[in-house]
Amino acid sequence: MNSSASKIETLMSAGIDIGTSTTKLVISRFSLMNVAGGTHVPRIEIIDKEILYRSPIFRTPLLSPTIIDINKIEQLIQNEYEIAGVLSQQIQTGAVIITGETATMKNAQEMVHHLSDVAGEFLVATAGPDLEGVIAAKGSGAYEYAKKTRKSVANIDIGGGTANIAVYQGDKMAGTCTLHIGGRLIEFENQHVKSISPPVQKLLTQEGWSLEINDSKNHPTIEKVTDWMAKLLARVLSKSTTSKDDVLILGHHPEWNGDIDVITISGGISECMYGLEDTDYSKAVYDDIGIELAQALQKNENLKNWEWVIPEETVRATVLGAGTQTTNISGATIQVDSKELPQKNLPVFEISFENQIEIGLGKLQSSMNLAISMYDPGREGQNFVLYLKDFPYLNFKDIQEIAKGLLQSRLLKPKPEQPLIIVLQSDHAKVLGQTLQAQEASQSILCVDQVDVEHGDYMDIGRILQSGVVPVVIKTLTFHS
Repeated sequence: MNSSASKIETLMSAGIDIGTSTTKLVISRFSLMNVAGGTHVPRIEIIDKEILYRSPIFRTPLLSPTIIDINKIEQLIQNEYEIAGVLSQQIQTGAVIITGETATMKNAQEMVHHLSDVAGEFLVATAGPDLEGVIAAKGSGAYEYAKKTRKSVANIDIGGGTANIAVYQGDKMAGTCTLHIGGRLIEFENQHVKSISPPVQKLLTQEGWSLEINDSKNHPTIEKVTDWMAKLLARVLSKSTTSKDDVLILGHHPEWNGDIDVITISGGISECMYGLEDTDYSKAVYDDIGIELAQALQKNENLKNWEWVIPEETVRATVLGAGTQTTNISGATIQVDSKELPQKNLPVFEISFENQIEIGLGKLQSSMNLAISMYDPGREGQNFVLYLKDFPYLNFKDIQEIAKGLLQSRLLKPKPEQPLIIVLQSDHAKVLGQTLQAQEASQSILCVDQVDVEHGDYMDIGRILQSGVVPVVIKTLTFHS
């Protein structure tokens, strides 16, 4: 066993949230320790998370309504790192979250990959409304509250462009839903309507309401829009939506089962309700329907059917979730070629052995072909992770057969010399990794276990830490349109 595994080791993380209205950043420090006894297999866990720095809240810089100002974002992040007293090369994990309407911008993907290069050695980029909802629920404290009380809690994170709902029943994720509800969907300038977003435009047409650019910001239709949004939220939470609601539902309908006991509201709109932030909040100046929307939610009679709990974090829920909740730690009995780390944005392909060694071995070649056609259709050499699960009891001969099958199937790849990256559900990473290395010494191997991952996820693997583990971030890279 590595003697350093029993010592406390620290890891620095950054969370960056680039939203429809605001951009913010947090820097955190994680403490890792081997929580298994001296004679047991090491089990490294995060035992403490400390927030070192919270940035002010900035207005998200745009070049136009559809283009993010990448240079200004980069400059903002570098300035904040300087104020926090950290260098980008000190950041070992974390996440950039592109949230709300910003994820629909023309250059969202370009910015995400650009930032993952400039913001830190292993700072990673994620987007997608379902994941945003989950991260915000963890950052707001709603997840911990659900876990502690065993209640069914819906966290509704409402920003400039979207409301991301994540429902937790105790410690289990029960479902998500995303709505076009947010402050910046109607914007003002000089007391008049400056812009109306496409979803709201569709709602106006559907309901037969009139609202035009240059109308007064006190136009009666604005109250109708915010009231409709509040009623829609109540219908979504009670799962009583109608086809007319599709106009403001982004993606899938609510998918949780059972009733919701408690609602918590986080995001910029909750700040309009609760005012928990300090004066730094005002660095981002708004002129939109945020306050009207907050008031509509607070006075809606149907929403009063649920118990409301004020979250621990309001406007910073997503960025705190991104900086403190996205990192996992692998098992300590792993086999990795350290010169091949870090690895970023690797898609995951799942292979189930269905508890029979013959079935699993029979799937390796066809699964490799399918993974290549799915993730590398142009045969340009996009690498991916093979996630092997549902093993039967394995003896050493079985391990040797699996290693042989994996090495043969890797020859189907356009670049077979790439690292062979394997994630295991079971605790076999060290023995399988060493067997692969023994059978083919020239092949780079990254074989990790004790990580929860699903088919279609993306994954980043960081540099090996002193304790012999690697930080892993699992994410869903979806740029919704």
